[in-house]
Amino acid sequence: MITGTLLYTWFKGELVGTDVFSNRYYRSRGAKLSGRERRWVLYHGKTEASSVPAEWHSWLHHTTDAPLTESAAQLRSWQKEHEPNPSGTADAYLPQGHEYKGGQRAAATGDYQSWSPDN
Repeated sequence: MITGTLLYTWFKGELVGTDVFSNRYYRSRGAKLSGRERRWVLYHGKTEASSVPAEWHSWLHHTTDAPLTESAAQLRSWQKEHEPNPSGTADAYLPQGHEYKGGQRAAATGDYQSWSPDN
């Protein structure tokens, strides 16, 4: 975390809540910027914006005045659990033939003929 953000949080921040990833959400005490309170998140571990669940994203961006309740955050049968974007990590998807998986692609099927200006 950045030292300036931590100092600002200690002196001016008011804890609103935490999420399932242990990220902590704050709002400013007193002073408002352009009539709106300042809202921010202190990430648990790596600073990764995709680790903010939808219920907190809407609060951070002033879509809602209060964060969604726990009952509203419960998954429905057709929803998947929120996951941060794994790109650039060991959990990232690598297709068959990728250099990090040995680089061996399946042989061409023979139904492709490259273009030649002579034809």
